[in-house]
Amino acid sequence: MKTQPKTQKRIQHISLRANAIQPSGIRKFFDLLSSIDGVISLGVGEPDYTTPWHIRESAIESIEKGQTMYTSNSGMPELRRELARHLKNEFAVDYDPTDELLITVGVSEALDLTMRALIDPGDEVILPDPSYVAYSSCVILAGGKPVHIPTYEANNFEITAKDIEERLTPKTRAILIGYPSNPTGAVMSRKKLADIAALAIKHDLTVVSDEIYSKLIYGAEFTCFASLPGMKERTVFLGGFSKAYAMTGWRVGYAAAPKEIIAAMHKVHQYTMMCVPTMSQMAALEALKGEQDSIAEMVEDYNRRRQVMVKGFRDIGLNCFEPRGAFYAFPSIRCTGMTSEEFAEKLLSEEKIAVVPGSAFGKCGEGYVRCCYATSLADIEEALKRMGRFVKKYKK
Repeated sequence: MKTQPKTQKRIQHISLRANAIQPSGIRKFFDLLSSIDGVISLGVGEPDYTTPWHIRESAIESIEKGQTMYTSNSGMPELRRELARHLKNEFAVDYDPTDELLITVGVSEALDLTMRALIDPGDEVILPDPSYVAYSSCVILAGGKPVHIPTYEANNFEITAKDIEERLTPKTRAILIGYPSNPTGAVMSRKKLADIAALAIKHDLTVVSDEIYSKLIYGAEFTCFASLPGMKERTVFLGGFSKAYAMTGWRVGYAAAPKEIIAAMHKVHQYTMMCVPTMSQMAALEALKGEQDSIAEMVEDYNRRRQVMVKGFRDIGLNCFEPRGAFYAFPSIRCTGMTSEEFAEKLLSEEKIAVVPGSAFGKCGEGYVRCCYATSLADIEEALKRMGRFVKKYKK
C-alpha cells in the first residue's frame, strides 16, 4: 500500500509594506481591556460624551425615510456645501465644494488617501516624533519613507522649520504635521507654523495638516495651516467630526485641498470606500447646521479634567507637560526606571489602569505614557489614586 506524500504547508507571502509596519500600540491595550474586569481606561482617544441628540435624530430620520443608498463618491453635495461655508466662517479659507472637498471615512481614510495620492515609491515625508501612530504607517503603505524629527518636552514638543530644512533631500515630497498633537497635547504657535509655510514655499513642498483637534483648545491660539498666506494651494487640510461632535463611531472626516490633489484622492477613494454611509453624512450635516453650544460645554468640561489630571500627575511625582489642546496628558514615567511598555503593562495588571506607552508614538515617546482625560472626573481621580500608589512602589 502506497503511503500518501505529506502535504507541505503553504508559506503565505506577505508584502514588504505590510511587514514594515507594526500593529497599533493603542489597539493592543484597547483589546486587553475586554479581558480584565474593573479597568479604568485612560487609553483610547474617544470622547465619553454621547453624540448630541439632534445629530442622532437626523440620522434616525434619514433611515426612516429610506435614505440608505450610495451617495456621490465625493460626499453629499449639501454636506460639502455646508462644510465649505463652515471652513470659510471658521478659518477664513475659501474651498470650492465641487472639487476641493472630499468626504471620507474618518480622518484616517483621508490621511491614507493623501499619502497614496502624493507619494511615489522612495519619496520621503517629514513628520514629528512623537506623533499619531498612523502617520508613519500610512507613509510606508504608500511606498514612501517617513523621516522623523525628534521633538522634546523642553521645546514644547514643537517641530521647527530649521529641524525640517536640515533633513530635506531631493526625495522630500511632503511635510506631515498634526497640531494640536496626539499624543502630547502640544499646540504650535502661529509664528512657527508661518516659518514652516515659508519653507514649504521655498522648497515647493506640500504640507499635510491634520487638524482633527482644532476645536479642543485650552488658553492657546489655534492656527489653521491653510489660512496662512500662500498655503491654501499647497496644503492638504484634514479634519473631521469625531472629536468635537463626539462622533467617533460615525466615521466621517474630510480633506480640503487643491482640486488636482482631491481628484487624485478621489480615484483611490472610489475604488476602496466608494462613499461614507448616507446616515453618517446626514448626521455630519446636522452637526454643522445645528446648535454649537454643546462643543463649548464639552471643551470647558475637558479643561477642568485636564487641570485635575496634570496637577494630579505632578502631585504623585510624575513630571507632566501641560497640554494646550486635544484631550491627552503625556506624563514622564522615567522616575520609575521602567520602559513605557513595562510601565503600562504593570499598571494594567497591578492597578487596573489602562494607558498607552509613549513608545507607540515614536522613539521620542519612550519614557512617557499617553493618558486620555476624555473620561469622567470620578474615574480620573480614582486612576490618580491608584497610579500614586503604583509610582510610590516603583519610584527609584
